[in-house]
Amino acid sequence: MSSYVDATSGSLEYCRGMAARFPDLAEAYYNKIESFCQQKLWHQLTVLILEFCSEDEKPKTLRPVPGGADTFRGLYTEVVSVVAKKINQLSLARIASAVAFSGMETGSSSLEESRAVLEDLLDKLNGSGSATNTAPVLYLQSRIGLLVLQAGTESEGSAGDGEARKETLDQIYTVIKANGPLLKQLVSDTPEAIVVNSAHYETSMTYYKIVGPPEAFYNEAVDYLNYYQPKEGAAAATDTKSQALAVDLCLAALTGEGVYNLGQVVSNPILGVLETTPQAWLVDLLRACARGSVRDFQRLCTETYPAQIASQPALVNMGQQMREKITLLGLVELVFAKPATERNLAFAEIASGLDVPLDQVEWVVMRAFSVGLMEGSMDQVEGSVHVTWILPRALDGDQMTDLAGKFATWAAKVTSTKEIMEETDICPQ
Repeated sequence: MSSYVDATSGSLEYCRGMAARFPDLAEAYYNKIESFCQQKLWHQLTVLILEFCSEDEKPKTLRPVPGGADTFRGLYTEVVSVVAKKINQLSLARIASAVAFSGMETGSSSLEESRAVLEDLLDKLNGSGSATNTAPVLYLQSRIGLLVLQAGTESEGSAGDGEARKETLDQIYTVIKANGPLLKQLVSDTPEAIVVNSAHYETSMTYYKIVGPPEAFYNEAVDYLNYYQPKEGAAAATDTKSQALAVDLCLAALTGEGVYNLGQVVSNPILGVLETTPQAWLVDLLRACARGSVRDFQRLCTETYPAQIASQPALVNMGQQMREKITLLGLVELVFAKPATERNLAFAEIASGLDVPLDQVEWVVMRAFSVGLMEGSMDQVEGSVHVTWILPRALDGDQMTDLAGKFATWAAKVTSTKEIMEETDICPQ
């Protein structure tokens, strides 16, 4: 005669043991996890475990346990794995990711062990053949790539290691490129899509940070910012992840080839995390560049922050490209400052505004045309430029104020013209 055995009995015993070991986590977590398992409240259980493994809670919930493991790995093995079929599969993948990455952070798991957590789950999802597994599969593939990238794939001094590193990076690149089109199949504004897109762009920007070029990293990082929320207020001072990302973004924006629309980063809250750090100078430099303020940029480089710039290899090595960028953006700002009907600039005016020799103005203008920053015509005989179009870009607060003033002037002219037409009986009734 057979008897029913509750598969979660071991899970319940585990929770009781952990509640006794960590009394401060008992009421908020282990007792509730035990209760939800007993009552088969799988959604509530999932939400609570996600909270337990979250970045915000991790400082107090991630703890070592005897045997070399940690609380995340124990919860995953003793509880989550037992009820895995009852849990939303994307949530299951997120929990597995937290376990894998925490193991690397604490040293309780090797790269191989942490990677196995994700790959074992990925194999199960792929083997199920369920059409609903697209999101968790994409998520796990991205997280595996990020895990490997962050752990590092090379050992110095061996040609073989270099070849293995290249092979690993190529594999990650293949996954990134293959998954890009698949992301479009997800409904973009759902929580599911946000989680998966965030994982994808974090992996792709990390890949390009390693292999370059800076403009590729910049583009992926800007996409990642659509799904990333840096900490604010006092918490920003300890938000090392956001601080590192902000520094990398500033450097890529300043040195990346073809990166001219800097306003989309300048206006992002991510830069706020650097305001009280020694890297705040990068934000000043980026804002001056985004405004196209040539003289402010030169002053910051030569008077205010020369030592900081000299200590940053990316800026030293790409100094010429950076000077070209501020010159071109300065030209755009000169044009933008003029009314749309009066966009004729003399070579002498450009030379003065950009602090460049008169004989270099023609090259600067042609360069701006060639990179798509503006369109128009140039009269070498008259020494002038007529601009018909400039590349749309994100504006800062001061530039928005100037633009509002232009709209007000335009509106006043339209009103005045209308009144004149009415007085002369030209305007139809």
